Amino acid sequence: MEKYKLLEKDNKIILKNIENFHPKHIFECGQAFRWYKEEDGSYTTISYGRVLNVKKEGKDVILYPTNKEEFEKIWMHYFDLERDYSSIKKELSKDPILKEAIGFGDGIRVLNQEPFEIVISFIISANNQIPRIKKSIETISLNYGKKIDTKLKGKDYYSFPSPKELADAELEEFNKITKVGFRGKRVLATSKIIEKGELELQAIFHMNRDDGKEALMTLPGVGPKVSDCILLFAFDKDEAFPVDVWVKRVMEYFYLKEDTNVKHIGEHGKRIFGSLAGFAQQYLFYYAREKGIGK
Repeated sequence: MEKYKLLEKDNKIILKNIENFHPKHIFECGQAFRWYKEEDGSYTTISYGRVLNVKKEGKDVILYPTNKEEFEKIWMHYFDLERDYSSIKKELSKDPILKEAIGFGDGIRVLNQEPFEIVISFIISANNQIPRIKKSIETISLNYGKKIDTKLKGKDYYSFPSPKELADAELEEFNKITKVGFRGKRVLATSKIIEKGELELQAIFHMNRDDGKEALMTLPGVGPKVSDCILLFAFDKDEAFPVDVWVKRVMEYFYLKEDTNVKHIGEHGKRIFGSLAGFAQQYLFYYAREKGIGK
């Protein structure tokens, strides 16, 4: 478990002297899409029907608005604070390449996000760019979600819709509003499957990575990379190793030394990094993208 002292004050939770927690590294490493960077350098995130501003001040992290009860119920798990990242980094740093990558993004934590939202978000992410993905998800939330009773920095916020709210959407109108293109059909079809209970998302928590991957890939628009993203960011499958363009480049550049099939890269990632593959992937992704490796 991460070490810190918790203080509750003025509708805030302050995590005193917390290590392995940097909002920029956490929110800008490709795992989440519902966040805004504020003018003061803080980040506002929307998750589990809540809005939270996250600000780092020196060695402390300030969470607002929230209280101890909500923190223990939602945000502790969301930020993966039950886990000791120092030991993960120590183990992964035995690899000299990862040691450098970790030094570059040492405040990364793997978020535990809402399963349905992550399924839909990563279907939308296919052949897409982060700014467009973020805009599409916000538009979906604004038009199909519910207004959250929190006004922060003068803005209104909306929760991500439920499977039923999206399953009831009309395709032509949905595509016109959200501009997700060919992905719209997949989003609504997946929402219907989940709403009808034809795939029970909660059951995936109790599956191993391979069985979970197989189950998720029955959904329209969920392939090998998207399923690994969903498993890592929503289902606590630490050995999942999503391979996007940046991970492909960094793996080829440092480890494989040649152009390699994406599927094989995923297998190499699992072989090299074992049960910590998902954490390795996040450090490598952030490092490769920020440094432009292999571009």
